[in-house]
Amino acid sequence: MEQTLIVIKPDGVQKKLVGTILSRFEKRGFTIHSMKVFQFTKEQAEKFYLPHSEKKFFSSLVKFIISDKVVAVILEGSTAIKVVRQMIGSTKSDEAAPGTIRGDFSLNLTDNVIHASDSKESFERESEIIF
Repeated sequence: MEQTLIVIKPDGVQKKLVGTILSRFEKRGFTIHSMKVFQFTKEQAEKFYLPHSEKKFFSSLVKFIISDKVVAVILEGSTAIKVVRQMIGSTKSDEAAPGTIRGDFSLNLTDNVIHASDSKESFERESEIIF
């Protein structure tokens, strides 16, 4: 079994999509290993998004993720990282396929409802920041 991290972002929480999103993962066969509702501090957010620190959208990512509460979840299942990334869809919401979480529930790059770790190393680094 493999673990991965998802973070339902402030827009997903505000739209009351937490149950709907978690249900998709549970129906697919994933187990919720850990879950936490919290609000990122600026320092946590900067550390979380460190790989993007040189990109022009870094400050908007940080500003958005600290704007309200998020729900962080560690999911467990077979090939979790790969399957979860497929389920959430493209980072650019306008490119996300219908039926994916971003394709169904988001409209732009920053406010794209959900984050998911893209590798084992990312999972370990990101989950350490949150949990």
